Amino acid sequence: MKARNRPKVATIHLWLMLGLTFSTGVADAVGYLGLDKVFTGNMTGNVVILGMALAGADGLPIVGPAVALGGFMAGAAIAGRALRGLKAAWSAVTTGILLGVGLALTALAVYLGLESAGAPELSEIAVAAVMATTMGAQAAAARHLGVKDVTTVVVTSTITGLSADSWLAARISQPWPRRLLAVLLISAGAAVGAVLLTVHLALGIALSAAITLVAAVVGHLSGRPTPVPESQTQVAAL
Repeated sequence: MKARNRPKVATIHLWLMLGLTFSTGVADAVGYLGLDKVFTGNMTGNVVILGMALAGADGLPIVGPAVALGGFMAGAAIAGRALRGLKAAWSAVTTGILLGVGLALTALAVYLGLESAGAPELSEIAVAAVMATTMGAQAAAARHLGVKDVTTVVVTSTITGLSADSWLAARISQPWPRRLLAVLLISAGAAVGAVLLTVHLALGIALSAAITLVAAVVGHLSGRPTPVPESQTQVAAL
């Protein structure tokens, strides 16, 4: 790939990861509101809920968050194993992982939609397990790709950087637009997921599936840039 095309591809990858961040917000809203307070992408939330539940706090689940945590770790481990030894760039394996995530979510959404037609009901635990496993795989793929400040599943460190490096704090030059977008998009995704949940549980999952499949295809078609210093890319300001 010609050097002048690398910044363009890096920009595409940034927007794809931001899209997946929005998708995670949708999935987490579905999980927390529709699956008895289970986060499917935000494992910090599950760990906190587990801690409070184990301490005897009323109305908090134990099994759901524990299963989601285990599923997320399994998905991340599977994806990490598939990516082992590969350079931190988009590869056919990256595409395969995201396609797998998208197809798994599609199958889950379709099945949930068919439940009203007489298909056996899946338990909330089973749905949470599938969703968390896919989110773990997505997170591992995003981590390997290495788009700065966009992990797709968590924004705590992003918010920390946004605040600590700000003009009021350390006054360090920072890619604040991408950081701010990541925070806003995961919040917007949660809002959309909550609205879709009022119609049907499957709709939010279907939206996450569609976003992931689009990201997989666009990322694959965009090619694989050789990593270059951020100062040389058009996304340095993001």
